[in-house]
Formats: sequence, structure tokens, C-alpha cells
Amino acid sequence: MASIAFPAVEVPQAEATPQVPLMPDLPVAFVIPAFNEEDNLPRLFADLERRPRLFPEGSRVFIVDDGSTDATAQLVEQYEGDLPVELVRLGRNQGPGAAFRAGFDRALEVMPAEGYIVTLEADTTSDLDALPRMLAAASNGAHLVLASWTMVNVSRKRQLLSKGAGYVFRHVLGVEAETVSSFFRVYRASTLRAAFDLHGDNLIRESGFACKAEILAKLAGMGANIVEEPVALDWSRRNGESKMPVVKTMLAYWRMLFREHGSPEAAEPVRT
Repeated sequence: MASIAFPAVEVPQAEATPQVPLMPDLPVAFVIPAFNEEDNLPRLFADLERRPRLFPEGSRVFIVDDGSTDATAQLVEQYEGDLPVELVRLGRNQGPGAAFRAGFDRALEVMPAEGYIVTLEADTTSDLDALPRMLAAASNGAHLVLASWTMVNVSRKRQLLSKGAGYVFRHVLGVEAETVSSFFRVYRASTLRAAFDLHGDNLIRESGFACKAEILAKLAGMGANIVEEPVALDWSRRNGESKMPVVKTMLAYWRMLFREHGSPEAAEPVRT
């Protein structure tokens, strides 16, 4: 199987005090899955509206309604603010894996050859103040930037799941990442295109929350440059309970790890 080469990215020499640009140098597409988030969407929109510098020309916000039974879709359709918002609607609840796949398809359809695709939670637990640093890391050569959580007001069960998943990934797949399941990430658009070219529909086989770990494993197997940025995760900002079924997600991690560990595609190196 032919290797896929990521587009070369010039990485500037490190400075004594790295500067974070005030505005991204390329368009940004936000892909945000939402399932029954009517209580959180108005605050999410307000958070984004307060940061107009995150939206250079050509940027978009894709809210992927994953079969919500509340007013999530209507809130997106009726939005009249300044954000370039578009609704991507799934007819029934299919899980984050299907939502990300639909959102990525739409984002890559309208994005130029290069740009940034930001994924985050619709419940406003992602600290958007960290996003300029994450975008700067992508601008400086990273293919994928992960939010490495510093957890605040997070249940002990969720903390153990996050730490346990990171430990297993590091020791089973050799992926050096502390946080593998967070939605909050920055991808280079060219990286996702290369991943879909290689894996096709198999890039995201997990329908549930394990899909983010699955994508991470496959990009790491392709030789992508993956970096982490420390980000605070504060569950007290969210209205409502977490949608993640912990036991089901843990079982999905093990299923996915078993599959990826023996996959020749996942181990194929990338010539850069």
C-alpha cells in the first residue's frame, strides 16, 4: 500500500518567548456535535461571538445535530448572530462517531486545500481561551493538536476513565498522549483529507465516544505530528449531565485497541 505524504510545513525556529498570533493564518471550520444541547447552545454561541478573531475570512461553524429530541436544531436554524453557523442534521441519534463523520465531510467539502478544523464539545466545557495557542501549534507544524485536560469539577469516575485510557494508549499502541478522548482538538484540513484518503469510511468505525481515540490512533499510525496543549476542563460550566456512557465507552476502547493493534493500515509509516 502506498504511503501518504502530508504537505510539508515550514516550522520556524523556536524563540525564547513564543508568540501566539492574534488571528489564525488560515480559515477555521468548527465541527461541533450536539445531542439535546438546547440549554448549552446559547452560551456556546455567546462564547464564540466574544472571540471574532478566531474567524478569519472563509471560516465556518458546523453544528451537527445528532438526532436531538429537544430544540437543538431549531436554535441553530433560528440563529441570527454574526457567526457563520450552518446546521448539519442527522435524522436519528447515531452517536459522536457518525456526527463527526458528517461534520468532517461537510467541513472538508467547503474548506480550501489548507485550513484548520476545530472540534469541541457543545456543552461549553472547552476553554476557548486556549484555542489561539492550539491554532498556533498547528500553524507551527503540528498535524493534530490535542487539549491535554487539567480537570476542574470533574467526577472521579470520569478522571479515572481519562487517565486509564491515556495509559493504555501509551503502552499498547505507543501513542504518546495524556488525553485521548477529548473532543477539543485542532486538525489541519490536509491531515484529515489524507486520513480519509487512506482509510475511507473506516477512519471512524466507532459510533460512540471512543471514536476520538480511534481517530488519534489512526493518525498516529500514519506518522502525523501530534502535540498537546494544557487546557482546563471545567464541568461546572455545563448544564445537564454528561452524555458519555462510561462502561460502554470503556468496552469500546478495548474493542478498538484490539482492532487497531493488529491493523497493517494503522502501522503503515508516512513519508514526510
